[in-house]
Amino acid sequence: MGNVTEISFFTLVGLSDDPQTMNGLFVFFLLIYLMTVIINLLIFLLVLTDYNLHNPMYFFLANLAFLDMSYSSVTAPRMLFDLVTKSRSISIPACISQVFFYSSFACSELFLLLAMSYDRYIAICHPLHYKLIMSWRVCTHMASLVWVAACSISLVHTLLLLRLSFCRTASIHNFFCDLPHLYKITCTDPFINIMVLFLLSCSIALGAFLLTFLPYVFIFSTILRIHSKAGKMKAFSTCSSHITVVFIFYVSLIFIYLVPTSSDMVNLNKLFSVVSSLMNPLLNPLIYSLRNKDLMEALMRSYYHLKLIQAFR
Repeated sequence: MGNVTEISFFTLVGLSDDPQTMNGLFVFFLLIYLMTVIINLLIFLLVLTDYNLHNPMYFFLANLAFLDMSYSSVTAPRMLFDLVTKSRSISIPACISQVFFYSSFACSELFLLLAMSYDRYIAICHPLHYKLIMSWRVCTHMASLVWVAACSISLVHTLLLLRLSFCRTASIHNFFCDLPHLYKITCTDPFINIMVLFLLSCSIALGAFLLTFLPYVFIFSTILRIHSKAGKMKAFSTCSSHITVVFIFYVSLIFIYLVPTSSDMVNLNKLFSVVSSLMNPLLNPLIYSLRNKDLMEALMRSYYHLKLIQAFR
């Protein structure tokens, strides 16, 4: 890195320059981050320890909870540090590391939502063969493929990023490092990087989008053929949470990466970056848990177990 760069840090513009606003944002985002970690960790531990939740749906939900904790931890601690210290500089190695982990977790969520869509398709359209098709071996292979594929794609972008040089002090108009922002401030021609990003994004993101929503054509067709209203509502409730999470995730991505980042749209881009990296990891477990009877019952069982342990001490 030292041979190709003449600067050692970037400046993160952040969300605000007003000291009072920065203090308020620090308190707000600290609460958001703590709630995100606590709620997702709770779901992860519930699925891990409660035998009644040992099925494919909650296996993928535990992966999503772990992913959301990791996703928010890539950007939130650094942003909180900048807000409380008023420091805006980030070293180039730290910036590139942030790019790798952020893109890895973003791709992981892309593929994990696809896997969860397939799980719901099998559960509703082929319920009699569900346990046979979605065996533990299949689930673990799917989850492993999600993580390996996402890290591999992110590694490609990160390695290509190392070929770029940054020969002047530059400002990144966001609160974290991301590929499009770095391409704008490089002194090297980023054509290869942009083309690879464009091709991979079009093929992988568009493919994942279509494959995520395609099963719902068959799911809704199956639900409509159910005669009882109660049966329809039960079938729809098993996939409504997933549809909501997918919708929020893709809307955030569209506004971050497809809406032109002109001077008039910078603040809107920052807003959806906050939604994607900080709010979504909190909303996801809430969407899945608030209307989920099994999770609520598992939470109550864990609570009573703790009360019994304390009573016998």
